[in-house]
Amino acid sequence: MDDGQIHIDAAAEGNLDPLDLSFGYAWSNARQPRTMAGIDRQGRLILATVDGRQPGVSEGFTLAEAAHFMRSLGAVQALNLDGGGSSAMAVDGRLVNITSDATGERPVGDTLQVLPARRS
Repeated sequence: MDDGQIHIDAAAEGNLDPLDLSFGYAWSNARQPRTMAGIDRQGRLILATVDGRQPGVSEGFTLAEAAHFMRSLGAVQALNLDGGGSSAMAVDGRLVNITSDATGERPVGDTLQVLPARRS
């Protein structure tokens, strides 16, 4: 999303090969767990994680649905950070979503962290 306008081109971004729809299609155009970040008009950060792959509980979002959701939260700039089983959100060190892997929370190699400001 850019200036409140949704722009999704999974093929141009390298997430979808129109000649081989096996993985990329599922990732881009099928509902998956997703983690997204955005900024509203006042410059405030919006972070959202949507669970998925849990019939009757949460199906997740396609990239387009994720973009519309972020816009509904007031984001004017937004991007998809991650999806699938590694999509997790913790607040104050506690996992606050239900990850989609059958084995539970998955180890990941990187995180986005929002920490309190240091006091001088």
